[in-house]
Formats: sequence, structure tokens, C-alpha cells
Amino acid sequence: ANDRSSSSIFGLLEDHARNTGDSSPELAEMANEVCLSLMRKSDDWTGACSSSSWFGGDDAGKAESLFNEWANTEAAKFEKEYLPSSNSEETSGGPTQIVVSVILELQGDVTKFDGAGFSIAKTKEVLSSIAADVLVDEGYCVNAVEVFWTPSDRKEVMSKLDVNLDFPEIIDM
Repeated sequence: ANDRSSSSIFGLLEDHARNTGDSSPELAEMANEVCLSLMRKSDDWTGACSSSSWFGGDDAGKAESLFNEWANTEAAKFEKEYLPSSNSEETSGGPTQIVVSVILELQGDVTKFDGAGFSIAKTKEVLSSIAADVLVDEGYCVNAVEVFWTPSDRKEVMSKLDVNLDFPEIIDM
């Protein structure tokens, strides 16, 4: 990504992080907007991946535990959490790769999670399915969402080698 302006994926993610509440409808709206933002930037994609697990209605604790495990696993890959202030005038570190991780705990069993990374079309299908399904029941179907991205510091640069080392699960497209 060469662009780190407010209209870039960096700016959009920063804005969502600063301005999203913690109710299910607010998290659903954020997940929807992040998925749509990512789909709009599909020309910049170099890889993707997806994983999912389904639990029955009586297994809510197991679902929450797995969500927490996946969120902690992703968070551990990031050296620091950094969110510049809205009036920050930091300069960019130059062109970089970016990795965006969306961890989602969602009620229901129709969301298509499989196939991201195998093609741009399949990756868009996964993001589109998530974007639509999080809005079911006015967003109350969303139990939890975490969105991580790296580099988050505008001065940092991430190479393709860094992506391969830190995120080996990502499939090149």
C-alpha cells in the first residue's frame, strides 16, 4: 500500500477503531464496513486466508473460548498496539504490505468462511457473506469482533518476507 491517507485502508481502519462502540449493533456495523472497505481495495490484495468453526446453541462458552484463543493468537503476532490520534500528522514510512485480521463470533450457520486466499473471487465471497450476515437481526447476531492490522504505526514498513514469516497461513493469490 502506497497510500496512508484518511481514505486509504489504514485511515479507514483507524477511523473504525476510534469511533466504534461495544454494543452488538455497533460491532456489526464496524465488521460490515471493514469487510466492504477491504472488498473495495481488492486490487491491492496479495493473499488471504480464512478459518471457521461451528458450535451448537448449547456450546456458547466453547465458541467464546475459541474466539478469545484466536484473538489472542492474532494479537500476539503484533509487536505493539498503536492507534494514532485523529489529528496526528505523522508521515508515512513508505510503501508497505498490510495484513488485516478480522476475528468474529457470530450466531448462525450460513456464513461462508471457506475459500479466502484461493482466488480473489472466493475471498470477496467470504467478505461479502460476513458483511451481509453481521447485519442479521439488526446486528444482535454478533457476539464479538476484533480487527487487527499491521503495520499500525504509520512509520513502519512491512515487507512480503515479513508477511510470510509472521503469517504463514496466508495463501498467495
